[in-house]
Amino acid sequence: RRPSWILHCKMLATASTLSLSYAAPAAPAGASLRHARPAAAPPLMETKADLEALAKDLNPAVGFWDPLALSDYSFWGTSQEATIGFLREAEIKHGRIAMAGFVGYIVHSNDIRWTFDKVAASVPTGLPAPAVWDAIPDIAKWQIILFVGVMESWRENKVVLEAEGQKHYMSGGKPGYFPSFDLLPHPVPFPLFDPFGISKRATEEKKAKGRLAEINNGRLAM
Repeated sequence: RRPSWILHCKMLATASTLSLSYAAPAAPAGASLRHARPAAAPPLMETKADLEALAKDLNPAVGFWDPLALSDYSFWGTSQEATIGFLREAEIKHGRIAMAGFVGYIVHSNDIRWTFDKVAASVPTGLPAPAVWDAIPDIAKWQIILFVGVMESWRENKVVLEAEGQKHYMSGGKPGYFPSFDLLPHPVPFPLFDPFGISKRATEEKKAKGRLAEINNGRLAM
């Protein structure tokens, strides 16, 4: 009769061989994971030559105009391309804010109020638009500032961007891109950018034309 330790060693050797020879079954072709991360978008580091070409598309009469030569700098020890990404994002962002502010100026100058908004209803009518800001309660002002800060933090968050296959605008990401709110634990019915999905049905040519129009209108509003 063989000793028990010999049988024990054979059993261990057989188990090790089986475990090493096991191969997990391959996923069927075309199958996709439900929570698979989108493929990362290729980095797009714009150069000064790209800015000059963009300027001609935006306004051939004016062309490239950079009196302070900001596009030649390297902010915060980064590269010139990263600085251009920052400048492009800043222009688009401030242009959007200026366009929204222009609409708000018209609304407040004409005493337009939502009937269900008690804060707005408490503000006297007949005031010029700048005076409306002074008339609203301080808590309402802080609420607006806090909301803007949250949106800014969400836009800059690296984890949020990577979850959608995007990069930061100073690392080759899309200037003006705003991520969705899919990572939030509380469901948000609409994304901030294109809430009704209009641009999804547009052709690439129409999208490019819309991006140029947005920059021009933003500049006009500023």
